[in-house]
Amino acid sequence: MTHHKSPSTDRTATMPAAGGQLSMSGQPRPGGGTGLDKSTRRRVIGASFIGNFVEWFDYAVYGYLAATIAGAFFPEANKQTGLLLTFGLFAVSFFVRPLGGFVWGHIGDKVGRKNALSLSILIMSAATFAIALIPGYNTIGLWAPILLLVVRVVQGFSAAGEYAGASAFLVEYAPPNRRGIYAAVVPASTAAGLLLGSLIAAVLSVTLSAGQMNEWGWRLPFLLAAPMGLIGRYIRVKLEDTPAFRALEKEDDVIKAPVTALFRNHWRALLLAVGAVLLNAVGFYVILSYMPTYLSEELGFGATESFVATTIALITYIGFIFLTGLASDRFGRKKVLITASVLFVFLTVPAFMLLDTRNFVVILLVQVLLGAMLTLNDGTLPSFLAELFPTKVRYSGFAVSFNLSNAIFGGTAPFVATLLIASSGSKLAPGFYLMAAAVVSLIAVACAKETSKDPLQSH
Repeated sequence: MTHHKSPSTDRTATMPAAGGQLSMSGQPRPGGGTGLDKSTRRRVIGASFIGNFVEWFDYAVYGYLAATIAGAFFPEANKQTGLLLTFGLFAVSFFVRPLGGFVWGHIGDKVGRKNALSLSILIMSAATFAIALIPGYNTIGLWAPILLLVVRVVQGFSAAGEYAGASAFLVEYAPPNRRGIYAAVVPASTAAGLLLGSLIAAVLSVTLSAGQMNEWGWRLPFLLAAPMGLIGRYIRVKLEDTPAFRALEKEDDVIKAPVTALFRNHWRALLLAVGAVLLNAVGFYVILSYMPTYLSEELGFGATESFVATTIALITYIGFIFLTGLASDRFGRKKVLITASVLFVFLTVPAFMLLDTRNFVVILLVQVLLGAMLTLNDGTLPSFLAELFPTKVRYSGFAVSFNLSNAIFGGTAPFVATLLIASSGSKLAPGFYLMAAAVVSLIAVACAKETSKDPLQSH
């Protein structure tokens, strides 16, 4: 139920496109400027960056050290079975993400973006930190993988609102003609988290012996989640909520059942969003999380070389993300997203064929190419999804669609890729899986409208 009023313009549209600054209260100020004073802009960007950074740092470390974690929690299984079980736990934690999307979307649309983000980062970082404290199978037996599953489920639930909330937060603070570049901070933060995870995993693999890694070395990266989470919480509680949400509060127009309204009034946008996310869900976890394991376990590449190649690819990825955000502001979200899907349809399988050359330079170039292709999707998707939904259900619409697609196709991607290779005997199987995801996303985006030049919807 909402308080019915005559339609009003979303207050985000009052953000000055050229001239007039935004005060700390979110209201336009006379004078020059680009919309936000520098102090507010830094804190908005920092608050949005930190949570996704912690989340994907965890996923990176878990993915990059999957073989070692499998030895700690499934020592009695053979190598491939242990890896499947480890990735299976990774996938199961994603199944709770749609529930998390409903909960955090409800909180974000009813209580505020800031409140949802401030709470979710505490729970998420605590669960990630707890992974480091779980004894291995040789110490407590079956309780070890059970406890690992529990903390991964809690982590997945709490992380469900991060990407959506941070994107909505940035888009609602951004000037209308710069929503793409502002929102690109979110996928950049995920890549930065993966980059740090890759670097730490590489350093540990070089400096520690196999015995040290198996016994305690793999635990060290997870310990970093606690201080990073506390820093993120501190930054977020110091900010006001977005101008768009505060405008709804001022008008007493905050919706009381956002998820219900989402399915009743915005189901078409929700379906298109789920389809549009599919390429991102599969591509992100195959290219940026699963790839080191694929190179080392399936192609026999050295673990250190795999980490180095992935690290270099991630550095270029972050740069491409911001270029994509700029391109989506200039050319529109649809054109950039459609280009990404078409490239994946035609180039993914040939790229995986080149990976099998086992030449380091070729593998590095292929990873950079695949990463650049993915940024066309990843750097555009946050602004595209946020613009699909009106302010009243923006958090819910983004969180539900993003987490549904990631739960079904994203978190399962490493497991499915490993299973497809095992069942088909073809090392190209992940490439065909990516290609299929690109086709679905292409259809969804083609059916959506262009929103980059429009004011954010309020109703």
